[in-house]
Amino acid sequence: MSWQAYTDNLLGTGKVDKAAIYSRAGDSLWASSGGLNLAATEIGKIARGFDDPSGLQSTGMQVQGQKYMLLRADDRSIYARHDAEGMVCVRTKQTVILAHYPPTVQAGEATKIVEQLADYLIGVQY
Repeated sequence: MSWQAYTDNLLGTGKVDKAAIYSRAGDSLWASSGGLNLAATEIGKIARGFDDPSGLQSTGMQVQGQKYMLLRADDRSIYARHDAEGMVCVRTKQTVILAHYPPTVQAGEATKIVEQLADYLIGVQY
């Protein structure tokens, strides 16, 4: 399956309205659906946040110029929220998956499908 198909499938669930897959280092965009394209500084800060979340904790997470409040950050997952919408970011062996969910979706519903995709990619060595 192409990388684009993975982001399209996330949107197809109805739980995510924008998704992107970047390289683990955050230096290249592999696929994007729904218009989710981050500035190099934004994805770079997120990619570094998996190893050291202090920067995200102190200033929040920027996505397409919008500031999100950090809810959780560890070496696998970063969750952030802005009002009733949010971001789910999950790191696999080779990728960083980013997904935006709209106000009409519960955070747990979006998180579940993004984490499942990450589990699958990790299982196939990505």
